[in-house]
Amino acid sequence: MNYQAYSKTDLTLRDALAFDRTILANERTLLAYLRSALALLAGGLTLYKFFPEDKFLQNMGIILFVIGVITIIFGLIRFAKVRKSLKILTMVKPKLD
Repeated sequence: MNYQAYSKTDLTLRDALAFDRTILANERTLLAYLRSALALLAGGLTLYKFFPEDKFLQNMGIILFVIGVITIIFGLIRFAKVRKSLKILTMVKPKLD
């Protein structure tokens, strides 16, 4: 969504609160990405460390670890992109009319 299409004077209190909820939702989404990535990293390290004799499980551990790192990077990029698009509206003073 193109949030730059709205000027500061066009926002009502309801609109400003909706944007605040959008900012909070963006932060919750980042935390969900990080939680999922942490689970993938932990699972990957567990498979790699506790099954040294089984090459298949070690390879699965490496794959899970790499997917976890990619998930962190993707989540951070998405968070930054949405935050940048919302940045123009973080200092908005809503109309009370």
